Amino acid sequence: MFLVDVAPTMGKMRRVEMPGTKPGEVDVVEMTNLDWSLQFVMMKIQEMSELIVKQIYHGRKTEQCGVILFGSEETDNIINDENGGYENVKEYIPIGTPNAGTLAKLRELESSTTHGDPIDALIVGIETQNRHLGNKKTWTRKIVLLTDGENPIELEDWEATVKKMNALDIGLTIIGVDFDDEEFPFHEEDKSHVKRTNEEFFHKLAGSLNRGIVGNCDFALREVCRPDVKETRSAMLGTILRLGDVDARPEEAVEILCKTSKATAIQRPKSWKKFARRERHTDEEEGREPMQVDEDKTVFAQLRMRTEYYIERDKGEGEGPEAGGIETDTEDGEKKTHTVKVEKEQLVRGFKYGSSYAPCPDGQFPRLATRKGIDICGFFASKSFRREYAMSEVTYVWADTAQPLQQVALSALVQAMYEKGAMAIARWVTKDGSEPKMGVLQPVMFDQVDCLMFVRVCLVVMPFAEDVRNFPFPSLSNLVSKKGERITTHPYLPTQEQMEVMERFVDAMDLMDAGEKDEEGKRMPWFDTRLSYNPAIHRVKQAQFHAAVVTDLNTHPLPPPHPELTKYFDPPKRVLKRARGAIEQCKDRFRVREVPKKVARTRKDGHVRAQDEDDDTLLLDKVARRTKSSTQLVGTSQSQTLPTQSSQRAKKEKDESETESETEEEELLLDKKLIDGEALPTPAPEEPDRGQAPGRIIGSTYPLEDFKANMARGDVVTKAVGDLGAVIKEIVLRPFASRRSEEMVQCMRELRQASLEEDEIDAWNAFLRDLRTACLDDKPGNVEFWSSVQVEGRALSLISNSEASELGGKSDISESEAAEVCTPLSPRYYYYSRSAV
Repeated sequence: MFLVDVAPTMGKMRRVEMPGTKPGEVDVVEMTNLDWSLQFVMMKIQEMSELIVKQIYHGRKTEQCGVILFGSEETDNIINDENGGYENVKEYIPIGTPNAGTLAKLRELESSTTHGDPIDALIVGIETQNRHLGNKKTWTRKIVLLTDGENPIELEDWEATVKKMNALDIGLTIIGVDFDDEEFPFHEEDKSHVKRTNEEFFHKLAGSLNRGIVGNCDFALREVCRPDVKETRSAMLGTILRLGDVDARPEEAVEILCKTSKATAIQRPKSWKKFARRERHTDEEEGREPMQVDEDKTVFAQLRMRTEYYIERDKGEGEGPEAGGIETDTEDGEKKTHTVKVEKEQLVRGFKYGSSYAPCPDGQFPRLATRKGIDICGFFASKSFRREYAMSEVTYVWADTAQPLQQVALSALVQAMYEKGAMAIARWVTKDGSEPKMGVLQPVMFDQVDCLMFVRVCLVVMPFAEDVRNFPFPSLSNLVSKKGERITTHPYLPTQEQMEVMERFVDAMDLMDAGEKDEEGKRMPWFDTRLSYNPAIHRVKQAQFHAAVVTDLNTHPLPPPHPELTKYFDPPKRVLKRARGAIEQCKDRFRVREVPKKVARTRKDGHVRAQDEDDDTLLLDKVARRTKSSTQLVGTSQSQTLPTQSSQRAKKEKDESETESETEEEELLLDKKLIDGEALPTPAPEEPDRGQAPGRIIGSTYPLEDFKANMARGDVVTKAVGDLGAVIKEIVLRPFASRRSEEMVQCMRELRQASLEEDEIDAWNAFLRDLRTACLDDKPGNVEFWSSVQVEGRALSLISNSEASELGGKSDISESEAAEVCTPLSPRYYYYSRSAV
């Protein structure tokens, strides 16, 4: 029962903050205290309403309500009709199952010109409720009283009312407009003496009841929007549990009478239905006057799904236009198709079987001759059951509560399965002739009862275990070369340092101590499944409820989600702060960088090449080809030392593989110069990612351009030389490094020349020795690239003392040592494995 105060003071205007039309904005809306408090009533009614915007939410026929007004100008209640008195109390909405009309009637309420006594309304509500329920003792009785407490109350004999409510076990909730609440917290300034006295009385009244509470209206409106989990009591359904063949060998079989009930139930967001304005058709064609339509009244109707069937036929088949098709003629005599509409009765249902369809004239294949009950097909070890096999709701299987022998039999089966650590494969048929459900039975031993839990399992797992799909992939920590040897050092294999920083990062993300502190001062876990809710379910519910409460969504837009619904959206700040250092270490060790966005270029014919799966992997290789075409004009000095036969063969194979891999589409994407003498129209791309690691001024995407730009500055020469050497080494040791070999050789030419001119000779010599060791001695290395360096000869060798002295520099490398570094390797080096050498 809802007791609503409609006295003149409830018509007082107030400013209520509402969310604006844009995120983050707040609008202030003026409304009366009555309209504001009625939102609570409508929200509570919607929770029990059977029809809410054509959707069912918590709709149960046993949930009923009634609305009584006090302070109304009319008097209409059962006590006044019989005995008089109890003036200005009106039964506004009789007790019944609420629907959308209930909400519409509540919106029509307005404040009156007189006042009423809340105790009179409370007595009328108790009597009306009691007469309606009669002897229904199992029903839960509640009364909600909404008032601003600004009108005088007759306090005579209120203790008798409390005694009556306790006898009937009625719960009373008093929602006060601007009532003081220390927990909220809220305290109204300049409160009238009448309201202060009434508040004290309401607290005294609620405290005298077995089930009584007083709350602030603002706080109540927030709490009614809080997401909640609706718990329902599942109905018990009878069935039979069978073990063995009761028909062929009844003396060896067992039948146990059981009851089943749901342990869990799947909940999904309520679907939306489409409505449209009902069309007004005129009758002019039939000679009658057109219907007069009242434009002020908008009539909406739900849209229904309609299905029509069409088939495509070649021209000449069927019956042509009279069959519903359209004939078309072409000059070249090409056969054209037309669509023909067919009726549903002309179609035969079919089921796809491979690439063909199996027709089923009756709409379904013959059903199995099944019998109601749960048949145990076999047992297996519980440890063999994987949790991802469970694919449905969980159902309890109890023994019949009215038959003790059946309870003993089921208990014995459950305890035997529990002691053996076994589960059962079961086949459940809900009724005779229905489709069977395959699942498993797990024994459960509660304190005072033993039972089984049934859950359906994935059909590809049960009962045919060989149908489990297995998708193996190579080991992440064990790489083997083509010769069958294990590789211990490779860019794909994490180093020990990388493993350590990742372990620190994972430990820093631990949420077990990221929550609030308990009474003892210990940190609690951050995530609690009991306090987490499905955002889709509750947000849809909030949207539908809000649309039913407000009259205009433009002036009263949907408020933001309740904080309890979004509190797990963002990780706790404590964890973010704790993990910040570990994240930076991971970025540095794993050289994490943002992948630049690709801008697809449009061909002349309008075709856009689809993105390949390895585009992200080979991004730098594509840049290398572009650099190759742009650096062919740069002159190079070739060494007089000829490469060995094996190195020539390796270089030739590399060039051939690169030539074959460059397709026409790749050339269109990579070479941004000219095609057929015309400039390609390209959209303005975003600033590309230079691939600069933290602390570096040279990136891995355009290293040569970055190097020249920094050298032009003149104040970061040493830094630029060191960073370019580090970038060259990283790129050379990456997978698919052969695609950027010529680019890296060009970078080395520029680096050597700059080191010689800017007196960075020691840096160059140290870099070249380190690169030679990494390419030849370390694993996986890059022997092919070093052979291309040797082809350059003295142009990329160590800088000797005689060469450095010509420009006023110094070096501790002799001429013979400088030439020895670029001496071609023995052909045997390419024949034997690196470990053998």
